[in-house]
Amino acid sequence: MSAASTTEGLRLRTRPEHPDFLDLPWSLPLDEWEGGRLVEVARGVHRHVVVFVDYRGSLYALKELPSRLAQREFSLLRRLHLEAIPVVEAVGVVERRGLDDVLITRFLDYSLPYRTVFLHQRRRGELDDRWLTERLLDALAMLLARLHLTGFAWGDCSLNNVLFRRDAGALTAYVVDVETGEWHNELTRGQRENDLAITEENVAGGLLDLQAELGLDTGPDPVELASEIRRRYARIWAELTDVEEIAPDERYKINQRVRRLNELGFDVEEMEFVGQGDDGRLRMRAVVAEPGHHSRRLHSLTGLQAQENQARSLLNDLFNFKASRERRSGTSMPDQVAAHLWLDQVFEPVVGAIPPEQADKLEPVEIFHEIIEHKWFLSERVGRDVGVYEATDDYFARVLVQAPSERRVLLTAEDDEEDTAADLADA
Repeated sequence: MSAASTTEGLRLRTRPEHPDFLDLPWSLPLDEWEGGRLVEVARGVHRHVVVFVDYRGSLYALKELPSRLAQREFSLLRRLHLEAIPVVEAVGVVERRGLDDVLITRFLDYSLPYRTVFLHQRRRGELDDRWLTERLLDALAMLLARLHLTGFAWGDCSLNNVLFRRDAGALTAYVVDVETGEWHNELTRGQRENDLAITEENVAGGLLDLQAELGLDTGPDPVELASEIRRRYARIWAELTDVEEIAPDERYKINQRVRRLNELGFDVEEMEFVGQGDDGRLRMRAVVAEPGHHSRRLHSLTGLQAQENQARSLLNDLFNFKASRERRSGTSMPDQVAAHLWLDQVFEPVVGAIPPEQADKLEPVEIFHEIIEHKWFLSERVGRDVGVYEATDDYFARVLVQAPSERRVLLTAEDDEEDTAADLADA
């Protein structure tokens, strides 16, 4: 790539904590850029030209769009972030005289396009294509429900428009492309149904493409699988929004509802009750706060940042550690003290032992979760508690060493040729 390009006719608006990007050849269309900072990253199929650039190990995606769309998508992505939706970080917009604008987003480390999720099958359960597909559907259903709860109609939910990150045996879906999205005060049932119909059709098409490209098992039918997203979405939506009737002797249902919402990752901001007549029956409605129940709890105790399922897994290990200490000492221990000891004696030694050459394979919190799982399986196999340090050594030697690197899935020249051929076929 050439040195700093001319700035004539250029208006570049970026957030200050990121590079200024002024050394890029903005006077050229993106498809004419070459060399220098450019890197090839595994990606979904895009309708616009997208390139990736590297600044000291931080990757950024640059997407060429007509001016109105670029400005609009930047604003939508920023608002989604403020609404605590899993979304790529919008960094800036570049206006160029005589050329389309460019939207800049930060590359999401350890994120995978859906095709790569299937190519990186490596753990128990993931070798079953149906199991992995269902995790994709769960992630999409949760993402769509969270968007709808904020009043956002996506209009183009598809496997290509999201990235997936591993989340303690599950997947979390992150929004990438929102060109067709619209904000409303509240979505009607019809608007939500329209989004679901589009999602179902797009997901079926994506799974059919995947089946053909990767030679996956011919059953179950991708169309039937895609239709399951409605059932998964309906269960989540009902839990978040349904009004439930309770009798005077059924107050236990209040705690049950709160626990189910917590399990989905939502905190309950308030419970609203309305009387239903002389028999004392009440109509109960939960008002949910932004999701991240376990993530916030983990962060408040330890300062660690994790996705929701990862946080749940780490909290379980922390409180198992606390319970073990309390049994041995015969005295109770404050949560904050247990968290400090757990960090010092368990989490930090395990994460600090990750071999440098394997550090880019998975997020540290995901590695810790997998080690805890590995400890359980290893103990079951040998018939004794192997302990976390023995499990850690065995996991590094026999499991993580075989895992592909997922911090940034870069393409080889051969991969790039295959990806280009696939894009042309889709076009």
